[in-house]
Amino acid sequence: MTAAPSMETVPERQSAARRSVLLAPITVTPSKPLTPSHLKGLLWTDVMYRATRHLADVTYRYSHTTYHPTEQTLGFWEFLDRTHGDAGYSALTEDEIGELYMAFRTADRTASARALRPYAEAAERGWVHPASTRILQLWSEHYAGLGLHDPGLLHHQPPGLGLDEVLDRLDRLGMCLDQRRDGGPVYLDLTRCGLPLRRLVTADGRPNYLACALRELVALAVGFDEVVLLYDRELDPDYQLLARVLGALGPHVRRVPLSRVPVDGHIRSARHGGWRDHQARTLLAAARERYAPPAVRLGVRLYFVATLGPGEHESYRPDLLDQCFRRAERLIADGQEPPDVPLAERLARHRKDHVYVDPYRVTAQLLGRRRTPPARDLLAGVFL
Repeated sequence: MTAAPSMETVPERQSAARRSVLLAPITVTPSKPLTPSHLKGLLWTDVMYRATRHLADVTYRYSHTTYHPTEQTLGFWEFLDRTHGDAGYSALTEDEIGELYMAFRTADRTASARALRPYAEAAERGWVHPASTRILQLWSEHYAGLGLHDPGLLHHQPPGLGLDEVLDRLDRLGMCLDQRRDGGPVYLDLTRCGLPLRRLVTADGRPNYLACALRELVALAVGFDEVVLLYDRELDPDYQLLARVLGALGPHVRRVPLSRVPVDGHIRSARHGGWRDHQARTLLAAARERYAPPAVRLGVRLYFVATLGPGEHESYRPDLLDQCFRRAERLIADGQEPPDVPLAERLARHRKDHVYVDPYRVTAQLLGRRRTPPARDLLAGVFL
């Protein structure tokens, strides 16, 4: 992978030559600890955002509010209330809430649309279950420790369109097959483009992740020159569809798929406890015992962005992560005064035919064998 975005993230058109970019990464469901795969996506997005804003007006849109209506989230909330009642969550750890999420995912009973409806209505008004609020609070602390820009984790940031509104827009574009009058589901219909039908809303009215994404991005996309979608590679079919819809609205749409991070050679889903011993909290605690905060921030970016890259060729390795922390210490110590070439011009070298700056290219340059010491403005403006 909410109130209006903060002033820092809203693009201000400074000149006709300065283009606008909507950065829209996939969100992480607030129900468990952050895993290495989550950290990879968050750090790639952060480097892209911080580098690109030197060249363009960037809006970083990351709204948990938009995706709360999915069955995955509402079902978890209903499960907690049904099985634990008014239990307090404010003192629970991520692991403890994650264990509850695992129990939900393995439970035999699935909540009905009728049972989820009150939760969906409350979420639209800004309510968040205390368990997810607790997770988001803990994530905010991790964001601060990792030097990540916080796009509004704890803010109410509703999508610009209601479900019926976005379906009407899709219908006007000739992209909607709506069978609700006959008691059926609603499909995104891009068959004319050679793409398969994709269900958006079940027959009993429950939207999926793609429907929620369309509610948000169809309303936003028309105001930007470029839309960048960062997402889990396993969701590529859905994001191909999403890119087609958004591209029909005018902007150039760029897809940046990222593979998950294997652990011991296997991709482990967080729903099955894949976070154990490798989560953000554990990683940060171990790093802080040996390294200063700037080295931790730069080191995680060297590892998760440049060392791992966009694919899944190598399993998570704490020893290589530690090497990156040591390399980060040396890079920071060797930092030089900026050259005469402005930072924006130096960052522009890490683009191709797109507006955004490639996170891998700008980070990997720090690891080259024949590299020159990094400029301090690059470190401060993109990595620290």
